Amino acid sequence: MTRRDKVDSVTASSGLAAIEGMEDLSSEQRALLMLRLRRNRASKQTRAPGGPPAISPVPRDGGLPLSFAQHRMWFLHQLDPESAAYHITTAIKFKGELNVSALERSLNGIIGRHEVLRTTFSWADGQPAQVIAPAMSINLPVVDLSEIGEEERAAEIRRLSIDEARMPFDLERGPLCRVTLLKAGREEHVMLGTTHHIVYDGWSVGVFTKELAAFYESSISGKALDLPELSAQYADFACWQRQWLTGEALEAQIRYWKEQLGDSSIALNLPSDRPRPALQTYRGRARSLELPSDLSSSLQALSVREGVTLFMLLLAALKALLFRYTGQGDIRLAIPVSNRNHPEIEGLIGFFSNTLVLRTEIGDDPTFLELLQRERKVVLGALAHQDLPFEKLVEL
Repeated sequence: MTRRDKVDSVTASSGLAAIEGMEDLSSEQRALLMLRLRRNRASKQTRAPGGPPAISPVPRDGGLPLSFAQHRMWFLHQLDPESAAYHITTAIKFKGELNVSALERSLNGIIGRHEVLRTTFSWADGQPAQVIAPAMSINLPVVDLSEIGEEERAAEIRRLSIDEARMPFDLERGPLCRVTLLKAGREEHVMLGTTHHIVYDGWSVGVFTKELAAFYESSISGKALDLPELSAQYADFACWQRQWLTGEALEAQIRYWKEQLGDSSIALNLPSDRPRPALQTYRGRARSLELPSDLSSSLQALSVREGVTLFMLLLAALKALLFRYTGQGDIRLAIPVSNRNHPEIEGLIGFFSNTLVLRTEIGDDPTFLELLQRERKVVLGALAHQDLPFEKLVEL
């Protein structure tokens, strides 16, 4: 039995100690195992008394509110409707023979399955509201680049990708997702996708990719579609969030974050080689770093030994580095989280992600192992209170 088979064969009744070869699993496989166990338990258990209610469908005959995150995104769009800062772009490369008609049908199948991709935003009764089109389909444009040279083709693909990513959306008229297929050769295609963040997030990319494969396979084979039925849609989540996150439920979240973050926010005085621009440009960059395999193995072993995740360990190391650079003992970093802690929304496309501020006191010069345990407590506490939207935290 392979390691992957060991993970796949685990049932809901299995305990970690009873799994043969648990010590041989990588940290990624352990995380996958824990996720599947939690999902299986969640599907068999009822909601805890006093906990949040289940997310269930609501009538579509009235005004549908935006979620808190959508409301913030809508507001930012009103300030700068031409900005591409909140566009999520993907590029999927296809190798081999491609059935373009089947691909187009697959894209429209996903749009039909997820209401949020058919949603636009209007102004009603002094508030923005979701407007869901009962049906919508897109035509998949194909740009043939197969007749030009390899270097010129690569440059053209890059140019088209940038132009597509920068093209603004109209939140009121829609659609809020665009797809273009680039034909690079007889058996080589690149599909460019751009979606506004108000209806999409990083987790949604994975949902979309998985469902695209399922729809495409069904379309070309004629077999039944192998996807579970959705018990709720994004608009149901938005209504649920507005109804549940009030009163004591909201106050409990606020109390935690007020106690955790305090009344003041201290900026880190990081040394820099140039002044911060007067106007925000969004011209950020990402830099990748590949750790040597022996160092990666050592870090994974340390995280297991100390009972923390690899993320907690690397976060503690980063905060220790920031402390050395700044000399400031109150370190606060914000991280994005998927915020998919309810089973009804795990398979939904939509804007669920949230931002959590992780504050760690490091000024008393703890050992790194002590810092690790502090970071573990901070991360677990933040994840347990991730339902408070970041925009609500900013208002405090």
